[in-house]
Amino acid sequence: MANGSVRVRFCPSPTGNPHVGLVRTALFNWAFARHTGGTFVFRIEDTDAARDSEESYEQLLDSLRWLGFTWDEGPEVGGPHAPYRQSQRMETYTEIARKLQDAGHAYHCYCTASELEERRDAARAAGRPSGYDGKCREVTPEQKARYEAEGREPIVRFRMPDETITFTDLVRGELTFTPENVPDYGIVRANGAPLYTLVNPVDDALMEITHVLRGEDLLSSTPRQIALYKALIDLGVAKEIPSFGHLPYVMGEGNKKLSKRDPQSSLNLYRERGFLPEGLLNYLSLLGWSLSADKDIFTIEEMVAAFDVADVNPNPARFDLKKAEAINADHIRMLSVTDFTERCAPWLKAPFAPWAPEDFDEAKWQAVAPHAQTRLKVLSEITDNVDFLFLPEPVEDEASWQKAMKEGSDALLRTAREKLESADWTSAESLKEAVLAAGEAHGLKLGKAQAPVRVAVTGRTVGLPLFESLEILGKEKTLARIDAALAKLAA
Repeated sequence: MANGSVRVRFCPSPTGNPHVGLVRTALFNWAFARHTGGTFVFRIEDTDAARDSEESYEQLLDSLRWLGFTWDEGPEVGGPHAPYRQSQRMETYTEIARKLQDAGHAYHCYCTASELEERRDAARAAGRPSGYDGKCREVTPEQKARYEAEGREPIVRFRMPDETITFTDLVRGELTFTPENVPDYGIVRANGAPLYTLVNPVDDALMEITHVLRGEDLLSSTPRQIALYKALIDLGVAKEIPSFGHLPYVMGEGNKKLSKRDPQSSLNLYRERGFLPEGLLNYLSLLGWSLSADKDIFTIEEMVAAFDVADVNPNPARFDLKKAEAINADHIRMLSVTDFTERCAPWLKAPFAPWAPEDFDEAKWQAVAPHAQTRLKVLSEITDNVDFLFLPEPVEDEASWQKAMKEGSDALLRTAREKLESADWTSAESLKEAVLAAGEAHGLKLGKAQAPVRVAVTGRTVGLPLFESLEILGKEKTLARIDAALAKLAA
């Protein structure tokens, strides 16, 4: 492929929160453009005034920036095919719809919804395809006058050619559609508003898009768009028909297609939980593609260097949250400690942090950060992992207390306190030896011995490496918390 010849587009509608399937589509288009030295066009399909919103538009731009995508043409960047918002291109669609009618590629359809439904039912009953039957293809001037006298407002319908349409899908190979399964279809509503079926291919033609990579759910519309492209070439509007590649479905729970309504599909959910953009993109790239059979963890640069649409697997891909978290955890480990501490910043202050701002201790945070970095799956987990350092008292987690504070815990804690009192508090190893010795005095191995100490000091049964945590918290606070736990046990 000639360097720079590829032109792909990502064209979402600004309706609600972006979902992960949409991000996967953006990722594959962006990676393909960057791999080939091509152009990534970002276009907003906002012709549905009832569903589109300015807030969703701003969210889309913010999401793409957060993910690290850059676009070569589109909103805020401009380009030779501006504007890149369909709501600002209405005159273009009106003009092309008129040209299609003048050339005989489209026509007015006066059929009412009830008439269409009646004829569809009859076709189904007779075992025939139930798409539009072409009734208004050859409306006479007299029929037109009668329909208009009745107050009927026509839609504009595209006239599909009576021929089989075959194309080679970049992901699925050769596909064939017969004419009886691809009927004439609407391109302009009765109120004059253009439909997706018109505006999407028209913009692709005018923006000289060479490759359309999109979800499998749009595959059935491809033969219609190919026919429209041929008409646009006939009118001199398009130069060529783009290559199409239909990306596999992303499946959710119960092996159902992941939809916008599924909570786990929302991109905002992953941002709020503290997924790294690079971790999330690494995981999403695996939904239909892989770098190699033995390598699941890679950088976005490695993906771009290797990405080829021909390697996309056509089979549905299942979204696995546990695997997404595991891959994100690996990307957290790959950060420098400085980068890690900076990225945790939002979760160390209101509204996430339960401690008062004045109780936050920067030196303690810097000391504990390297230990925390090895434990987190997502950045939001940092808050619960370090709150013992900044809260005046540890959290009261009743389940943790019941689990750790078994019979004899008070005696163990008294021995541990005694051993810790004389330990070297500049050495986590010395603190470990103290608790180990306390455990041995009561016939317990380290794992059992440290559990009551951990809950007394941090409030939880799980957390960061215990002895490093005690060293950072300090002798005075550690012993005071053990005393408080002993008082509670006595009560």
